[in-house]
This record gives sequence, structure tokens and C-alpha cells, in this order.
Amino acid sequence: MEIILLEKIERLGQMGDIVNVKNGYARNYLLPQKKALRKTKDNLALFEAKRKEYEAYNQKLKAQAEALAEQMNNLSVVIIRQAAETGQLYGSVSMRDICEAIHDAGFKVERQQIVMGQPFKNLGIFDVRLSLHPDVSQTVRVNIARSAEEAKRSFKKKADADAKATAEKEAQTETVSA
Repeated sequence: MEIILLEKIERLGQMGDIVNVKNGYARNYLLPQKKALRKTKDNLALFEAKRKEYEAYNQKLKAQAEALAEQMNNLSVVIIRQAAETGQLYGSVSMRDICEAIHDAGFKVERQQIVMGQPFKNLGIFDVRLSLHPDVSQTVRVNIARSAEEAKRSFKKKADADAKATAEKEAQTETVSA
């Protein structure tokens, strides 16, 4: 089905592009979410007439996403779960759990904005990407631990390891440049 995009969609196209997508994707997602219009002569004329409104709306959404990303800079959330001695969780941490932790931190994000391949099944610190807008993304650090004290220890350990890695990288750069 050929459609006209009303906003930029990752891996599909820019606003105003006419793209060919599968019928189910268009009917079940793009059209109900008002992210696209079917390609007809009337819809092409309607899009061209309202193009400035769509651009202004998309710029407003992008500005809001950039403001939220700025507020979420260096955000770390802690999720407490039971785990075995080996560090394997009894269950998993999914997008829903991360979304709730971010909500508890005082930020409003949707589950669909969280980008992760698979649920986490081990203790540790993970970086999760949030796609707040097709042009704006932010990384949130998720610490999965057995208790709050263990979470503090693992954050400190990770910060020390990052500082050491940065110092080593700077030392290598200095020896190469000298």
C-alpha cells in the first residue's frame, strides 16, 4: 500500500515521503496513529495544503523530546529483583519494568520509546536507549540489583572502572601523540 508519511519514521522515511509498506502495517499502525495518509489525489492535495501545520507540529514534538532528553541526561534507575548466587534473575526485567522505574524517577515515557533487544536476565548495569523522537534519543543507565546497598556498590564499582578506562585511553593518546 502506498502512503504519505505525516512525520519522520525511523527506517521508513521523512515527512512527505511516499512509501510502499505492507497493508497490515499501514492499516494497523500508521493510519490509526495518524502517522500517515493513504496515497490518493485528494490526500496529496490535503497534505500539501496542511504541510506547514504538520511541520510546525513535528518541530513542537521534537523540541519537547529534546527538552526531556536534556532533563534525563545522566539518569540512572535502580530495579530491585531476586536473583540466584550466580547473578541470574528469577524472572527477567522487561520494557514495562524499566518504564515503571523511569516513571518513578519523575519522567513520562511510553513503553514503545524504550529500545532493547531482549529482556535482561542477569544482575548488572545496562545502558538502555530511549527513542523520544525519530531525531532524539537518550541513554538511561539501568542497575539491576538484589538490594539498594548492592546497587550503590555496583554503581561505585562501575564508575571506578569507567574512570580507569578513561585514564588509560588518555595515557595511550598521549603516548601516540608524543
